[in-house]
Amino acid sequence: MEIEFPVGTKFGVEKNSASSKKRGGKMASAMAEDDASNSGITKDMLDTSDRELARLFVEMFQPLGGEHISVIFSDGSLADIAASNWKGELSAECRVMSTNKGKKQKKSVIKGMGGAGGKKKKKQGFAAKMNEEFSGENSGPFKLPDNCEVALFVAPGVKDLIKIKQICDDVGMGTLVILLNARLDLIDNFGSEETQEFYSGGEFEKLFYLSIAPQDAAPGCLMHRAYPSEWIVARKPKVGPPKTIATFADCPTEDECRDAYDSLEISDVEKGVEGVLENVATWLK
Repeated sequence: MEIEFPVGTKFGVEKNSASSKKRGGKMASAMAEDDASNSGITKDMLDTSDRELARLFVEMFQPLGGEHISVIFSDGSLADIAASNWKGELSAECRVMSTNKGKKQKKSVIKGMGGAGGKKKKKQGFAAKMNEEFSGENSGPFKLPDNCEVALFVAPGVKDLIKIKQICDDVGMGTLVILLNARLDLIDNFGSEETQEFYSGGEFEKLFYLSIAPQDAAPGCLMHRAYPSEWIVARKPKVGPPKTIATFADCPTEDECRDAYDSLEISDVEKGVEGVLENVATWLK
């Protein structure tokens, strides 16, 4: 399954995010403020949005049991932040992992308020530490836990998508694989024709999609789909909610969006309202 929300969507799951402080203190905060002044959206905002979306899906699948839910980030530091933020929440029990094997990442199994009640970890000798560092989860290709029934991949990059394809081949239909904000439509190079065909050939169903339509073809328009409904292209007027201008059985192409926009008829009343607003905007400049 594929789920895509607008960039930087605020879900309101995390009331206060201190992740920027954890990733560099004053320097990170200064860089975040500079990014905000230039684009309005910072990397911390993007990470928070993706993490909150994953958190909502973890809660949705809680009836399966946290040990059967895996949340996989593309970077170990992002996984550590999620594990820290979700710790102690009964509705957030899951396994938090990372596809990045570049540096050692601590295993994170999120349990509820009661805790796991496990045994106290024994002190390891040098040989044992070396063995752990170069074996098991810290080496070789990324793999899901054997009992994983739902795998949530959060904002995967191209390298992650290559790994995910192999995982899908390995687990078959025994594990539900969900891509959260993968934004496949924006990827030009998947690394190989086989990988591109896998993701563009209908293997993944877009269950929820909300984003802008191709703006060169349909300026000021949005595209939306909520399974099993049809795809919608809607225009956002200057006043009021978006208005549907066309529906499609499959994800519309750029040419289909252009045809829908070119056939759009705007009422005289709407044209008048937009004309007034444009004049006011001109006066205020």
